[in-house]
Amino acid sequence: MVAPSTPASASKTVRVRVKRQDTPQAVARWEEFQVPYGEGANVISVLQWIAANPKTVAGAATTPVAWDSGCLEEVCGSCTMVINGRVRQSCSALIANIIQDDGTISLEPMSTFPVVRDLCVDRQRMFDNLARVKAWVPIDGTWSLGRGPLENPATAETRYVLSTCMSCGCCLEACPQFELEEDASKWDTSLQGAQVWSQVRLFNMQATGATLSNDRLDAVMGQGGIADCGNSQNCVKVCPKEIPLTESIAEIGRQSTIRGIKRYLGG
Repeated sequence: MVAPSTPASASKTVRVRVKRQDTPQAVARWEEFQVPYGEGANVISVLQWIAANPKTVAGAATTPVAWDSGCLEEVCGSCTMVINGRVRQSCSALIANIIQDDGTISLEPMSTFPVVRDLCVDRQRMFDNLARVKAWVPIDGTWSLGRGPLENPATAETRYVLSTCMSCGCCLEACPQFELEEDASKWDTSLQGAQVWSQVRLFNMQATGATLSNDRLDAVMGQGGIADCGNSQNCVKVCPKEIPLTESIAEIGRQSTIRGIKRYLGG
């Protein structure tokens, strides 16, 4: 839904600098907008106002800015962008908290994924990596499989935190090793990243999911896998869900080492 031309509660204005790109092949450019905002306004509401009033501060007519969003409550992960130089969710970025001393905010698309248009990027590489590590519990079938194994409460509590990952890409944007790779044929050998390894830990901890643990570990032991992590620990600093990503990296490193020894011994 597009916001009204002028929010009823608007009492201040903010200058919004947006890095724009019309097509994946186009040259990027910056445009600035003067936007009124009221109490509780977030980046999404500012973008909605620009969509209804696509005119730059210089008075030039332009096209509405393109961006992704869904749940608007930091659950879906689709509205990730770089705000004032830091990757985060735009739905939870309140203008009052992020406006800079000069009265501006800057919005850019993530740099580690191909730009589709403006602030929209293609995150398919993340989802392909999740498929590679079989990030699911194998319960396919229409028949009754009986009662599942009981879960330890402590383990379930740990798994819950890991399950809050929304594949937003913040950890990958912050990782100095996870680089833009537009050639999909190279995704299988490029760095997988903390998001994938933490999901391997999640599903390997689940009693039924653990039946595929060897397949998952095999998938993270090759080129671009867990051994290629440089341990910068940037990922854990930007995770909006505060998932202990470095703990997951350490745990999957341990599991893959044991798996490697067993494979060497023929187990």
